[in-house]
Amino acid sequence: MTESNNTKPEIDAPTGPAPAELEITDITVGDGAEAKASSTVDVHYLGVEYDSGEEFDSSWSRAQSINFPLRQLIAGWQVGIPGMKVGGRRKLVIPPAQAYGPAGGGHPLSGKTLIFVIDLLGVS
Repeated sequence: MTESNNTKPEIDAPTGPAPAELEITDITVGDGAEAKASSTVDVHYLGVEYDSGEEFDSSWSRAQSINFPLRQLIAGWQVGIPGMKVGGRRKLVIPPAQAYGPAGGGHPLSGKTLIFVIDLLGVS
């Protein structure tokens, strides 16, 4: 996994079964403002499927960060981002219950465990 917040991260293929609980790993600890549950965050992120390692979304691929109110995101982000500080890079491994729900839920990623690497660029 790459550790520079200035470049698109690479995610090593996971081994073993997908975790049943949300996993939060700080790759780089930031030193700026701290994200809160009520924050709107400015992030760069990469998302891949746990089982296949296939990228399904990336702000890096669009060459533009994204602003999101945390309250409008999947539960894994709502739990996994608060406490993160601007300048940090964090990896979240999110089980289906905290992502897009069980298989057959109507979303293409329903039933899938997801891995995100998130660079926190700003909070408001």
